[in-house]
Amino acid sequence: MRLGFAVKVLGQPDLRSNDSRRWQNGPHLSVSLAYVRDILVYLRKLDIRMYRLSSELAPYVTHPDLPQFHRQIEECRPELDAIGKQAREADVRLSFHPGAHVVLNSPDETIVARSIADLSAQALMLDLMGADQRAVVVVHVGGVYEDKSAAIERFVAVWRTLPGRVQARLALENDERSFSVQDIQHIHHRTGVRLVFDYLHHVNNNPANLTIRQAAAICLDTWPATTTPKIHFSSPRTEMRVTERRQANNGTERVLKPPLWTQHADFVNPWEFITFLDQTAGLRDFDVMLEVKAKDLALLRLREDLKRFAPAYGDRLR
Repeated sequence: MRLGFAVKVLGQPDLRSNDSRRWQNGPHLSVSLAYVRDILVYLRKLDIRMYRLSSELAPYVTHPDLPQFHRQIEECRPELDAIGKQAREADVRLSFHPGAHVVLNSPDETIVARSIADLSAQALMLDLMGADQRAVVVVHVGGVYEDKSAAIERFVAVWRTLPGRVQARLALENDERSFSVQDIQHIHHRTGVRLVFDYLHHVNNNPANLTIRQAAAICLDTWPATTTPKIHFSSPRTEMRVTERRQANNGTERVLKPPLWTQHADFVNPWEFITFLDQTAGLRDFDVMLEVKAKDLALLRLREDLKRFAPAYGDRLR
């Protein structure tokens, strides 16, 4: 079982995940890939074998008003190939997870077209890296738009129009509010899209009252027998939230609010994770992307916690 983290490296603060300069300064995929090269060196040093690339790796590559950025991926074929070779040598599984602006089931055709363009770009980068079928682009279903059945139908209809490259890389994840594991299972039956089980989303959105084991099994079984599935895991955030409220005398007042259970914690609760592994014991092997705010620091802590509290599971890590 691999443990991975997303995008930002905290354990070595000088490492950057992508070229985030504004368009006026000429950012480029080649700069982002130089950053990824350094991150892969860091991952290899710490024996971390799973990593989510920034969805902004190729800056402005699909922006409709900035055509000067549209050929970045083609211009970086050699660099993408080199990154792919470096990732394979380090045995690092890569993935993308585009932001909330990617919505395939939107009623707005312009949003759908831009979403497909973004997904096509990310799938192409993985292809040019020579990544195998474990390297996926994970998306959510999208919005409900006051009619859940129609929203699902739009997703299915758009899926059928996607380029083959995108269909081959896409994976669909349950969310914390609108589309449960049961909903994405229905979409899988209609499309064949692979499913990614998200633990935190499931415990927040489970109208069918599926057990963790049942829900995880549904998603794991949608992956080809030759490809190790991946799941997402985070403990819920338990810290009190502190906000400021402006007062009539122009002062401010600190307001304490209870935690939101849909938010990701900084670190993984090790006993919660061990319980999850107990609940899924005997199912297919899978890799775990940790969606936690402490990123690589949380991964390293969880690895040590498993060795201490559940050495049998700690021995499974690779």
